[in-house]
Amino acid sequence: MPLDDAPDDDLSLGLETLAIRAGHERTHEQEHGEPIFPTSSFVYGSAAEAARKFKGEEPGNVYSRFTNPTVRNFEQRLAALEGGERCVATSSGMAAILSTVLALLQAGDEVIVSRSVFGSTIALFDKYLAKFGVVPRYVELNDLAGWEAAITPKTKLLFAETPSNPLNELVDIAQLAELAHRHGAWLAIDNCFLTPALQRPLALGADLVIHSATKYLDGQGRAIGGAVVGRNQELEQLFGVVRTCGPCMSPFNAWIFLKGLETLSLRMHAHSRNAQALAEWLEQQPAVARVHYSGLASHPQHALAQRQQLGFGAVMGVEIAGGREAAWHVIDHTRVMSITGNLGDVKTTITHPGTTTHGRLSDAQRASAGISDGLIRLAVGLETLEDLQADLARGLDTLA
Repeated sequence: MPLDDAPDDDLSLGLETLAIRAGHERTHEQEHGEPIFPTSSFVYGSAAEAARKFKGEEPGNVYSRFTNPTVRNFEQRLAALEGGERCVATSSGMAAILSTVLALLQAGDEVIVSRSVFGSTIALFDKYLAKFGVVPRYVELNDLAGWEAAITPKTKLLFAETPSNPLNELVDIAQLAELAHRHGAWLAIDNCFLTPALQRPLALGADLVIHSATKYLDGQGRAIGGAVVGRNQELEQLFGVVRTCGPCMSPFNAWIFLKGLETLSLRMHAHSRNAQALAEWLEQQPAVARVHYSGLASHPQHALAQRQQLGFGAVMGVEIAGGREAAWHVIDHTRVMSITGNLGDVKTTITHPGTTTHGRLSDAQRASAGISDGLIRLAVGLETLEDLQADLARGLDTLA
């Protein structure tokens, strides 16, 4: 793993150093910043060289759908941060999930999925992958007995988001990994809410880490991308899917994500501090029925969060007393926060999951996932805390 300006024998670099230095191979121009290679193809000195590289007998670039120096820089850097052998970048977080399933599963295989995953993930499994014979089974995220009861001889993959979106539910990753491996299955953890700055699932026993790089890896809402990190054995199969099917990351987006990674640790800890303070304040508001945030002592899995995370992240669910009308009232009275379904930005975002991010689910699916009519989701940014409190108070204080 090349390291910009780092001694070759230094294998104990910290996460912040890796986030800034890992993966950069300087060109003959001796640039200090990472270059962008916006090229579709690459040229060779001879027909023999081209043949060797196309066959994989000699390292080098072939086509940017296969490999690109800027994308490779991002992949190596994220793999270093997550502690994985290899990373494969994709065009989006959903493409990362799709590519993982296409690489590792086949018709007749079963995948067990936490019920509280992103709404589009459920649609992917139920509406599309099921057509090709991949059978999803859904369980409560924090119910390890439920996970085990759902496993059959056909189970090949366990897939979970922890913390969940938007209720901040957790699963004990180490215990879930032990369960998966005891039954001969892989464990994939979606880590986009915490990133490797706050949680490292591979160190806890997971086989694969999946990211929507669109979120906190970028951190400023500029580009869409995804990534999968893990062992080379599984990632080589996944690379084959991306190479053949084409859900690859663009060089420009990879460069944006590289710039995001440089400040990842600083941002995630700052997000966590702001979110913690805002969650504690929200718990004291009369119009708030409940705050779902693992940094709160009132959270039923607070001790687990302290044990397996280095911070609690930026995302929380807030139950507003009075149902959808009251939740929309709070949202519509904000003037600082952005009303949008996206998250992972330095700008605080607010949305009503029941009619946006989880709006395509059935009433029964939303109820099963704990998405109530009064729930709003906050992804706390880096604005001044008092401004965020005042923005929410504008709606909360005027609820009857």
